[in-house]
Amino acid sequence: MAYIFPSDEWLQAFNDKLNSDEKYARIAKKWEGDIMFNIEPDGPLTRPMKLYLDLWHGECRKAFIVDEEQESELNPAFVLSAPYVNFARIIKSELDPMQAMITRKLRVKGSMAYMMRNIPVVLDFVRCAQEVETELLE
Repeated sequence: MAYIFPSDEWLQAFNDKLNSDEKYARIAKKWEGDIMFNIEPDGPLTRPMKLYLDLWHGECRKAFIVDEEQESELNPAFVLSAPYVNFARIIKSELDPMQAMITRKLRVKGSMAYMMRNIPVVLDFVRCAQEVETELLE
């Protein structure tokens, strides 16, 4: 079954993938930091969306779509911001996530040094997202 990105169903499928993937658990065993994806309206996405993932030592402890009330209560270690089409291109393996960060097609708020020291974790996190059966908005 394909899940529409972005949606709560896709996010829960991604959460399940992260928590069931032995390779991710092993590679991310020292990762500490929650992430919020700030998906900016672009192309078929007409309103902004924010996805939150609480990542801790190879486990995703929480994953949810952020509403306006919740946003003020969150202080994620990382906020990754980009137009919808750039997130979609990363999920479709058309845009390398590290290249996207370096060229600012994917903007990072948080410690870029921590991200760079943990490139294997970042890349495996993206691999898990790419392995979720995804249907993109058109």
